[in-house]
Amino acid sequence: MKLSVPGRATGAAALAIAALLTTSAIADAAPARVAAAPDIPVANVKAHLTQLQSIATANGGNRAHGRAGYKASLDYVKAKLDAAGFTTAIQQFTSSGSTGYNLIADWPGGDTNQVVMSGSHLDSVSAGPGINDNGSGSAAVLEAALAVSRAQYQPTKHLRFAWWGAEELGMVGSRYYVNSLTTANRAKISGYLNFDMIGSPNPGYFVYDDDPAIEKTFKDYFTGLGVATEIETEGDGRSDHAYFKSAGIPVGGLFTGASTRKTAAQVTKWGGTAGVAFDRCYHSSCDTTTNINDTALDRNSDALTYAVWELSE
Repeated sequence: MKLSVPGRATGAAALAIAALLTTSAIADAAPARVAAAPDIPVANVKAHLTQLQSIATANGGNRAHGRAGYKASLDYVKAKLDAAGFTTAIQQFTSSGSTGYNLIADWPGGDTNQVVMSGSHLDSVSAGPGINDNGSGSAAVLEAALAVSRAQYQPTKHLRFAWWGAEELGMVGSRYYVNSLTTANRAKISGYLNFDMIGSPNPGYFVYDDDPAIEKTFKDYFTGLGVATEIETEGDGRSDHAYFKSAGIPVGGLFTGASTRKTAAQVTKWGGTAGVAFDRCYHSSCDTTTNINDTALDRNSDALTYAVWELSE
């Protein structure tokens, strides 16, 4: 459509209109940047933890592999994802004479040749309900997935989320998943992000250093908060990212500490109590909803979501 300028308009006005049209044309031609990651309300994450605690309480005090509490936990997460529009699949395997389950959830859209995957183990040890280990990671990954749905986020890359079974028996579920992938499908995963214990009551802020780009993404987020980080060493190779890494898939993740004791230098960085374990209830019956540091859970949940958005653009 051709636009005309009224005869009495000044030359300056005509120039202004032309400049406006040019600017508009440039804006229309430029690709729109994907929206920033949303803030994750920690209350939402804690609500999932309350549900996992209730499931454990109703099923012998734990959510361990082969126990009713694990399957009930998986059913809870799956129902939330199904209602939010994810395509979910349950993968079965056998370990220690019992059937185990992984839950995989795909968000429709994005390039399936470039998959950004986030995961956590959903099982507890038999000694307790496992609310920090690893209800915290499981709840945060779930809430990040639900945030994707609420935002109707449509990134360039494809998003996949996973909850692993039998991690406490040697990362059995994640190993089964990775081994079930063809070489071509392994190559399609551009990054796997792992979240195992992110609400420790005497927390540290640890970042995996396995892949430089993923590591930088998490560090940039915490730098923006003014929170110092350290490289994660306590659980290196002891969680579900291990089999992804051994298969040549880039990995990264977050951790707030387990049985290692916090040093005085770390107290200077992060607060808390020196000489006390990051999580005194690690693998114990006291790993309940009272065993969570809300600030650590909030920061790590937001960092998780930030990484999902940044790495999938």
